[in-house]
Amino acid sequence: MKKVFALFIAAGMITFMACGGGKDKAKEQAKLDSLKKDSLTKDSIVKVAKAAKEADSLKQVKIADSLKQDSINKKGGKKEVKKAK
Repeated sequence: MKKVFALFIAAGMITFMACGGGKDKAKEQAKLDSLKKDSLTKDSIVKVAKAAKEADSLKQVKIADSLKQDSINKKGGKKEVKKAK
């Protein structure tokens, strides 16, 4: 009977070790969730930076167009510009 009891204890310990216990799974899942959250944060920061850069470039294009329009208006309108070319 002692040998059977020792066999069951050994089998239980081996099974417990093979399954990983359970606490380790929770820690690993928490770590994966943290990494996922960090990557989502980095992705959103990159998207915001790209949007800001695009907005800045669109602003620069708008400024250049307004300066071009101002120079056309100072020369007397589009008709004179077309004649000069």
